[in-house]
Amino acid sequence: MLTTDFPAGSPCWVDLGSPDPAAAAAFYGAVFGWTFRSAGPEAGGYGFLQLDGRTVAAVGPLTEAGARSAWTTYFRAPDAEAAAAAVERAGGTVRVPAFDVMDAGRMAQLTDPQGAQFAVWQPGAVTGLDAVSEDGALIWIELHTGSVDAGFGFYRTVFGWREEDFPAPGMTYKVLSPAEGDLRATTFGGITPVMTEAGPPSWTPYFGSSDVDAVVARATAAGASVLMGPESVPDVGRIAWLADPFGAPFALIKGEPPKDA
Repeated sequence: MLTTDFPAGSPCWVDLGSPDPAAAAAFYGAVFGWTFRSAGPEAGGYGFLQLDGRTVAAVGPLTEAGARSAWTTYFRAPDAEAAAAAVERAGGTVRVPAFDVMDAGRMAQLTDPQGAQFAVWQPGAVTGLDAVSEDGALIWIELHTGSVDAGFGFYRTVFGWREEDFPAPGMTYKVLSPAEGDLRATTFGGITPVMTEAGPPSWTPYFGSSDVDAVVARATAAGASVLMGPESVPDVGRIAWLADPFGAPFALIKGEPPKDA
């Protein structure tokens, strides 16, 4: 289960790059009840998406040439430079070298060998999100990739992740845990083959919802498109995949993802 303890190698932050951050914030406000709080005039339009005053995500303008609107997952790293170097040694790419984010921490923007983008976060004043694993907050992350085994091998090399195989219709789903802690109690995400409708290899956030169908209805009314579902998956729960009005995929899940393989 994802918690705000954020052990090394676990997801600790998600943010959305959007061509129109204000419109994106309004969309997610209509869907989840999130409110936007600017990170300040020096942040270039970046700000926090909050639920009951707690930061559950963030949004900002697209900053890389040719970038498409997408969610980025940040993994906690004791040393952002060392993590970036490990990514390069394992065959990945450093898109943006490690740099200070004021006093909040240090980050680097990275890409795995199959093309999925992600980031690392070395905490300073900010450890990570204020709330996870509840309605309207991050509860799970999922890598859709061309080769599940190769994908896991890369991240195991970089972060020391552990995995358990979970049987699913027509495939084997890899459930992920950080390097330390109880294997099943610390699960935070999974790896599965790429989903064509969702585009190229990528990390996608799942947000908790006690009523997936109602959230899908609100999202489509606000301009989202449905990529999959809503549908009930045995031993998992009710899920749906959506794309926001700017094309960024995200997912919903009722309850917690499976902990038992």
